[in-house]
Amino acid sequence: MRSSKPILLVEDDQVDAMTVQRALKEIKITNRLDIAEDGEKALAFLENPENEQPGIILLDLNMPRMNGIEFLQRIKEDDSLKKIPVIVLTTSREDQDKVDSFKLGVAGYMVKPVDYRKFVEVIKTIDLYWTLSELPE
Repeated sequence: MRSSKPILLVEDDQVDAMTVQRALKEIKITNRLDIAEDGEKALAFLENPENEQPGIILLDLNMPRMNGIEFLQRIKEDDSLKKIPVIVLTTSREDQDKVDSFKLGVAGYMVKPVDYRKFVEVIKTIDLYWTLSELPE
């Protein structure tokens, strides 16, 4: 991903987090990857002024404590956070999750494929989006 800003992955499944790390490395994305295991930890990370704001957030929806939709609701209420592009990266194919996510202004909604090669293609697509998008400073 061409921006030098870090990527924030909000993901409670360690295997999925490792798969994202592996795919980013495979397609030679060198941005730092910060990982939060749920929405509460991600929100605390984003609100800590010592942490650099990410250039993009990759968000799982199905998490304990604060799920992805609740996390989206919170960051979209915060003027300093609502401009960060969020791409939902989830196993949920539920129409309501898609509707709720887009109502809350996500930049994209992608279902995690089980096949690793297809997963790498999803990460490449996110990279292409992030590279081509003109994001506000």
